[in-house]
Amino acid sequence: MSHRKRTVGWIAGGALAAMAAGVTGCSGDSDPAADKEPTASSSSAADAENAEKTDKGKQKDGSAAQPSAGGQSTAEGAVAAWVTAVIKGEPKQACLLMGEPATDSSPARAGTAERCNSDDPEVRQMQDSIGEFRTSFMPEPPTDNPKVEVATVQATGDKAVVPADKVTVEGKTLDKIILSHSTGVEEGQLDVNMESTKIDEAWYVTNLDFNIG
Repeated sequence: MSHRKRTVGWIAGGALAAMAAGVTGCSGDSDPAADKEPTASSSSAADAENAEKTDKGKQKDGSAAQPSAGGQSTAEGAVAAWVTAVIKGEPKQACLLMGEPATDSSPARAGTAERCNSDDPEVRQMQDSIGEFRTSFMPEPPTDNPKVEVATVQATGDKAVVPADKVTVEGKTLDKIILSHSTGVEEGQLDVNMESTKIDEAWYVTNLDFNIG
């Protein structure tokens, strides 16, 4: 049987967080992912935010611009910055990198300082869940300043899906790291994807899917 849990925008449910912290199992060897050709990285979420402010909308020459290191000018950069913030235990920074895509009934919403510093129940729930995600995303040996890289993925319009095996933390793929912290599911049964959406000319993490089974 396949079980699917999903967070959307700021709604990071406790059930998914608990699932992320201990649902899978089998450590497996961590792949170096040398063939992933990472093109976006973030050594700190704060640097990513500054890079986004500096690089957004800028290209040199007429050629296709390469993703900046971190930042929100690309889907890969947003995911790299978000994963970095989670591992560093920075829930407010993670919140600033999250958003909700537009629906038929509501416009798109992006993380803002006002919202991420508020007492909104959804925001508090997300911030409380970051600690659980941090446990699952933390490489061995643990680090408070992770090097996170994301390989290039193909966007469809203003959306892009980044599989966990396209994300490396200290040279280890994120799917392998999640497996190493969990129990009960064999390698190959876990499928984790992060969706990034472009909102107001910047990219945000808008969905996190865990598929098991």
